[in-house]
Amino acid sequence: MQSIEMLKKLVSYPTITPKECGIYKYIKDFLSDFKVLEFEKEGVKNLFLYKEFGECKTHLCFGGHIDVVPAGEGWESDPFIPMQKGEYLFGRGVQDMKGGVAAFLCAIREFVDKKGYFNGILSVLLTSDEEGDAIFGTKYVLEELQKLDLLPKYAVVAEPTSVNRFGDMIKIGRRGSINGKLTIYGKQGHVAYPSKCINPVELIAPILSKIAGFNMDSGSEEFESSKIVITDIRGGMEVVNVTPNDLKIMFNIRNSPQTSLQDVETYLKNILGDIPHYLELKQSSKPFLTNSSNFIVKKLLESLQNTLKITPTLSTSGGTSDARYFAEYGVKVVECGVCNDTIHSVNERVKTSEVEELKSVFVELLQRFNGE
Repeated sequence: MQSIEMLKKLVSYPTITPKECGIYKYIKDFLSDFKVLEFEKEGVKNLFLYKEFGECKTHLCFGGHIDVVPAGEGWESDPFIPMQKGEYLFGRGVQDMKGGVAAFLCAIREFVDKKGYFNGILSVLLTSDEEGDAIFGTKYVLEELQKLDLLPKYAVVAEPTSVNRFGDMIKIGRRGSINGKLTIYGKQGHVAYPSKCINPVELIAPILSKIAGFNMDSGSEEFESSKIVITDIRGGMEVVNVTPNDLKIMFNIRNSPQTSLQDVETYLKNILGDIPHYLELKQSSKPFLTNSSNFIVKKLLESLQNTLKITPTLSTSGGTSDARYFAEYGVKVVECGVCNDTIHSVNERVKTSEVEELKSVFVELLQRFNGE
């Protein structure tokens, strides 16, 4: 139960984004035979540990974050004093994602102590800013690793990916996220004299159905359609006798690789035509997909099947994660972790058996990697 004891220790550090609270010293001491690189920027502390085993034929990195969201009110126990109750361990971050971090740290320790050899470089990348803006965390570390010629070839991010039981789902990709703001310009006036007004509501009304809920692509086997989802519409002064001067529409698109920001911009400008407007688009995260036949995916599947006798669903669902940054640098990445049913919630909890199973799967994965 080494991984459970480690998880308890990790939870005891109140690492609310971007606080690190000294947790890295504990982790460095645990993997004391690994080389240490630390990167800090704008208050974000990042840790990279690595060990070279002879000829470096490959490089496998386990990625994760030690920061957690604020605990909130209404907990049955102190969220930063782990409480074990039956088959569950309660505490902020036990699922998202200190359970995964504890599992891969203990898997690495066990593998190195017993096997003593890996076919290349084995590394760990941890950040204190994944739940926040995530600009100076994993993304920044990978930039620095590229300069040092230390970019991994493969990565496993231990985010909580399972649904009903551990191992029933892993992530081989994620949709991106495009945020949009559209302003339609008109001319404010008295409602009794509509001919003297230019009502932006009337300008957008005939084409609103081509924006709200519109699918930018037809989806694929791996991804849902990239849908324009309107999140806010407002205009006017909340009175009944004045037409609005402008109308603002906010929207988001969780986009697959089939739809780019440029595609969205071109489409909207075409349907808006001569309507006076201002469009602002921002890609807050990019989509990625690791081919299901890639080495890392196949070896993880084999490890899950051999350890748990389960074949997981290969998914691209959910929000964003730091796996997208690995993918941007050409790293073949996959996500695998415990269930995610209580992440970010009050009384966050994890089954201790899931953390132990995750550790066992990671040990199996490390053993199988030596055959690359």
